[in-house]
Amino acid sequence: MSPHAHAPADEWAEHVLTAALGAMDTLAIHLGDRLGWYRALASDGPITPDALAERTGTHPRYAREWLAHQAAAGFVVEAEIDGAPVYSLPAGAAEALTDGGSLVYVAPIARMLAAAATQMPALIEAYRTGGGVSWAQLGDDARWAQGDVNRPWFETMLAPALASVPDLHAVLSRPGARIADVACGAGWSAIALARAYPTAMVTGVDVDEPSIARAREHVTAAGLEDRVTLVHSDGGALEGTFDAVFVFEALHDMPRPVEVLAAIRDAVKADGAVVIMDEGVADHPPEPGDTVERLMYGYSVLICLPDSMASTPSAATGTVMRAPMLRDYATQAGFGEVEVLPIEDFAFFRFYRLHH
Repeated sequence: MSPHAHAPADEWAEHVLTAALGAMDTLAIHLGDRLGWYRALASDGPITPDALAERTGTHPRYAREWLAHQAAAGFVVEAEIDGAPVYSLPAGAAEALTDGGSLVYVAPIARMLAAAATQMPALIEAYRTGGGVSWAQLGDDARWAQGDVNRPWFETMLAPALASVPDLHAVLSRPGARIADVACGAGWSAIALARAYPTAMVTGVDVDEPSIARAREHVTAAGLEDRVTLVHSDGGALEGTFDAVFVFEALHDMPRPVEVLAAIRDAVKADGAVVIMDEGVADHPPEPGDTVERLMYGYSVLICLPDSMASTPSAATGTVMRAPMLRDYATQAGFGEVEVLPIEDFAFFRFYRLHH
């Protein structure tokens, strides 16, 4: 909890120190994730620093220091075997930090923030000049972190979430339904849609070429090449007519969201469905900001707003796209009603349905 605005300086200093410790922990998590240390601890622990280094192809002195930090921070458990220190990763930490199929998998968050931190000189320049820092500049750590953190939710929760809305489920269940997934990223959402609706044909569209290439690999591995087509294009270039169009956690990143929504409206059947999944922030700023607000503004400051401003012209929405703003975008694009779907407890997201 942040100190109140008129707190004394020592409270503010303590607040900043706590934030700095969190930043250090986050970057250390990134090291453990990228170097394979967490995975080795989860599979081979208890383990000595030298053995951890040998099994992961890393330097033992660094392994020893990192393990000592992790023990001090409470991430790993230190013990002794025959007088030598050994370290293990508790089961809960192992799931959160190594299990890519778990709904509590959070290691990609550290990867995302490390990607932003690497671009700090470019971010400072963008903040001075009004320029931007694109996803391409943030690089693979950001790309694949985004896909990895959402993957378990798409794989585990998307099908039951959509099935819980009867009229939407009926549209998606039409024999031979055509479904578009705009800004599909690494393809996990498109794959989940195809699995949930086995008679549907799914088209995934993304402006980022490396993401489309990775999505094709994932679709091939899933054996869905006959029903999932991937297109390197922006969301305003949908071809054909669709029964349903989805935009999963991407509209707020788009420099021209109204134009994309207008193209989607033209591409979807009048009796079809348009669903936008975006951040579940409050309709109006809470006082003080809660965890969700702080998290989303953090993403916005470091990633989403700079990415949006890397293109011109840009709506410069930022991560915190509140419902009134989405409704305004939808109205400008020619939609009528914007309905909040009764899908709850889906990470930090809210589902909206846009009606003609």
